[in-house]
Amino acid sequence: MLLMDGLALPFSDLPLDLIEQYELSRLVHERGGEKEFRFLRQVRNAILPVRCDGQLQIVSWGCRTKHFPKTGYTWLSTVEAGEWTAYEAQPVEIPAVAGLHNGVWFRIRQGVRGLIVEADEVRAAYMLVEPASYYYKIMTRSERMPVLIGERI
Repeated sequence: MLLMDGLALPFSDLPLDLIEQYELSRLVHERGGEKEFRFLRQVRNAILPVRCDGQLQIVSWGCRTKHFPKTGYTWLSTVEAGEWTAYEAQPVEIPAVAGLHNGVWFRIRQGVRGLIVEADEVRAAYMLVEPASYYYKIMTRSERMPVLIGERI
């Protein structure tokens, strides 16, 4: 079972230079007459938008090389326990207005908490997760949920 299948961000939230640089037009979908970017985890070379040091960037969603853990997620408890300090992980915000988990889209108000790591020109972002609330568990059939900024589902 996938932890989280994807995130959506309004088309207007990304600057044109990032859209062109990363050829993001291939990620555009329409929902309710509005264009949005859909960042999906289970695609080749999955990417995520992240806000790091106040700057919006596009980075790899997790890592598929030997540098870092080969996942796109990590438990908030492992970060709090200091298990990511060896990677010099930095906190980031992952902007999103909707999340997709087990085929269910749900609203996100401010984004998702994450972290970013970098070594040997490899940069990867990881979404933070925590035990699912009762409602989230019923809605998505999952024991884990993303750590949302300023809210809990």
